Amino acid sequence: MTVSAPDPRAIREASVDELRRLGLPLPPAQYPLVWEPGDEVELRPTGELEARTAILHVVLARCFGMPAEAAMSWILGSHLVDLVTPPEWQFIIGGRGDHRSFVLHHDAIFALGWVLGLTRHLDPLEPVDNRMMELLPNLPADETFAQWRSRILAAPRDAAEVAALLDLYYCLDWAYLEAERLGAPHPGVVDANAIGQRRWGLEWAVILRGPYHEPPAGWEEVDLST
Repeated sequence: MTVSAPDPRAIREASVDELRRLGLPLPPAQYPLVWEPGDEVELRPTGELEARTAILHVVLARCFGMPAEAAMSWILGSHLVDLVTPPEWQFIIGGRGDHRSFVLHHDAIFALGWVLGLTRHLDPLEPVDNRMMELLPNLPADETFAQWRSRILAAPRDAAEVAALLDLYYCLDWAYLEAERLGAPHPGVVDANAIGQRRWGLEWAVILRGPYHEPPAGWEEVDLST
């Protein structure tokens, strides 16, 4: 459901206050807002959020030894082939691609799990919830995508709430990279890679509507350059 996006300036002020509390570098005054006053926001359909979470989980399982045939069989049996990106498919079927980058998706899954209401927090100071694996498809037991959806009964969060956290992670992404450049310590155990992955998940999950927004991007087209 599309709703009015919250006041972007008030949200940005809260994000900067949080960076200040964490002792992180603050973005410049001209750092872009994620959305403009008057824009609207919604989340991707629940089924799409669940499908992306499940696909990333299978890719991660391949990183840790799931056989290619088993991974392909699960994707095919769950009717998710059309939603797998070409780089993901090449990795699933042949192990081709940047193994390390796929491992990092663990934190993107965590962000999507938060959006779906499966986890209680997405605290930048905290690592992925230990219970997260229990909330994902049970691949060794061959739990199907449909069975998993029935088990978790996802209750996605309010779109405005997710947008507000997206703004925070947008600022955190800049701040963590700047801290690394300066040789400053992170405030917690989570590093810049994890922050970037969480932002990736939130950027993909949130759809912003307004005169300056492009149509929703595919997973591989999410722009994390700013």
